[in-house]
Amino acid sequence: MVEPHVVNLLHKGRIGLAPMEGVIDAHTRALLTAWPGFDWTVTEFVRVVDARLPPRVFLKHCPELARHAQGQPVTTPSGVAVHLQLLGSDPEALAANARQAIRLGATSLDLNFGCPAKLVNRHDGGASLLRDPQRLQRAVDAVHRAAEGRVPVTAKIRLGFADRRRALDCASAAEQGGAAQLVVHARTRDEGYRPPAHWEWIGRIRRHLAIPVVANGDIWSLEDYWQARTLSGCHDVMLGRGALADPWLAPRIRHWQATGERMAATQWASRAAILRDYAALQRSTLPERVVVSLLKQWLNQMRGRDVEAAKRFATLKRVTDLDTLLAGLIAPGFVHADTQKAPLAVSEGA
Repeated sequence: MVEPHVVNLLHKGRIGLAPMEGVIDAHTRALLTAWPGFDWTVTEFVRVVDARLPPRVFLKHCPELARHAQGQPVTTPSGVAVHLQLLGSDPEALAANARQAIRLGATSLDLNFGCPAKLVNRHDGGASLLRDPQRLQRAVDAVHRAAEGRVPVTAKIRLGFADRRRALDCASAAEQGGAAQLVVHARTRDEGYRPPAHWEWIGRIRRHLAIPVVANGDIWSLEDYWQARTLSGCHDVMLGRGALADPWLAPRIRHWQATGERMAATQWASRAAILRDYAALQRSTLPERVVVSLLKQWLNQMRGRDVEAAKRFATLKRVTDLDTLLAGLIAPGFVHADTQKAPLAVSEGA
């Protein structure tokens, strides 16, 4: 058993928004970073196989590239840094696409060695490289060399593929390859997203490396944040599903650190408002049937942590018309008309 590390939880640390394939796109990044809380975000992965991809692929995954000024960081509309993520295993192809991304203006590159998806792993991507730390190191080294110090290169791993025996070896491989930071999801690939998250294992990795280590996995609440930081000893964390379940989780953490007070629980009115804003952004470029699917996907993420979201999902899950779905989010009898846009703070000691 790893002893908990003494951590000053009032030390702000940094909070990152995790990449989630098919879930957290540029619109979601914009909405979740609209309130102070996140320090950086990571794009959905650009899948690299054996060739340099055309610019349109990078711009699809990271439209923020087209909006940033030359020489300035790539950010969300509110100014939160956006790191472009690559996923692949071929060092030469990864290097070629790293150079392409930098030419297009990427100001930070991240490498995905954590995706547990079976299809991705069968095609030698994501967590599949955790079975061979030397291959992982060669992939990081190739991108690090291609970057030539122009932009930082970071990486994300899990605690292993089938077990944790190579967790430290994989983490060391990323560092030795040139990663400037390592995000660690506190489960193996085979554990998927099943609880518990093994934050204490991230602590073992943190003590083993000289580069910053970021704790990720199962941070759903302020209490989880305290526990993840305490058991891992990490200053920095990354939120994924927790930020979708409660879009004000990062601001909630910051509010407590600044005031010592808890924010009130996120009301359904606030959740409905962000879902409607999300739909408005998505329907400007996507067919309505796709927007319906995406909206239900986010509502599904909320329902496990919010009773009202669960009720709404049960009522609306078979609705196929977008306007009907949107109306159902604020239908009379569920919430009052005078909805608020964001949770209010209450003076309750943490």
